[in-house]
Amino acid sequence: MATLKDVAREAGLSVGTVSRVLNNRGYISEETRNCVQEAMKRLHYEPNEMARALSKKHSTMIGVILPSISHPYFAKVLSCLERAAHARNYELLLFCSQGKSAREEEYVRVCCSNRVAGLVLCSGGVKTGKLRNLGFPVVTFERFLNDADAGVECDNYEGGALAARELIGAGCRRLLCISGEGEVSMPADARKVGFLDVCASHTDVEVQVVLCSPEHLEDLNYYPELRAFLDASPAPDGIFAGSDVIGLQTMAELSRRGLRVPQDVKIVGYDDVNLAQMTNPQLTTIHQPVREMAEECISIIVKAANNESYPARTMFHVTLEKRGTT
Repeated sequence: MATLKDVAREAGLSVGTVSRVLNNRGYISEETRNCVQEAMKRLHYEPNEMARALSKKHSTMIGVILPSISHPYFAKVLSCLERAAHARNYELLLFCSQGKSAREEEYVRVCCSNRVAGLVLCSGGVKTGKLRNLGFPVVTFERFLNDADAGVECDNYEGGALAARELIGAGCRRLLCISGEGEVSMPADARKVGFLDVCASHTDVEVQVVLCSPEHLEDLNYYPELRAFLDASPAPDGIFAGSDVIGLQTMAELSRRGLRVPQDVKIVGYDDVNLAQMTNPQLTTIHQPVREMAEECISIIVKAANNESYPARTMFHVTLEKRGTT
């Protein structure tokens, strides 16, 4: 089995230089980095992550806890986090909690035992106090800060307000807000608040709210609540869906009932996942800058590793992507 000394000999460099490349410490030219990587490939050398972690204060592994990887939004988050981490020579240690707090707390302990450089927490079940004094920074992604070291969010209230203005501006007056309802309070709850506040400022607008079970975050089946509402009430002329998945299922259910989008009912989604542009008509939605948010999460962890300061809370603006459903 090849050793660090073998890699250094093969690359024609000192052991110290090879070590700095592997640990991403100090200035390393691109030529030197490529030389080391080519030597590693020729020798089939694999760095021992645990040994590297024990020799430093932290490793180059970043823990990520997601509530789901089947949901298109969290798949997008994961992809953006991986890309941002790879660009900084870090790797991800991924966990999927399915929204269960006991699992999340266990995964935090695993991150501690693996001495990760940091943890990006995208799920909301870890109890307050479990994130203190872990020895590495915890960055929350679209969840409340609690005892984490830093938080990265988008302006969910602004997103809900933009959706309401789009639908009302398009002539809708019988509105429906349909969104998920979690067991714990999350920043995404502000989408509904922003939507309802704008609707309340228009005396000729009626609005109803349908809340969906948090279980649908995993099974992606929002049809039961939607169908129950449409069976009991006249169809609205404008719908704000709290996610693109809900918005797309709403389009399918309306079509099944013979209602046309956008002629009979207009729809605004939220997230701007790839599926939003794969339907006919394409889904008007609120765009979250997920790539920039993911880059900020990784940047905070890298800054912490280098003993640099970083913001405790970062808020990103959202934008309306107007497409065929409005």
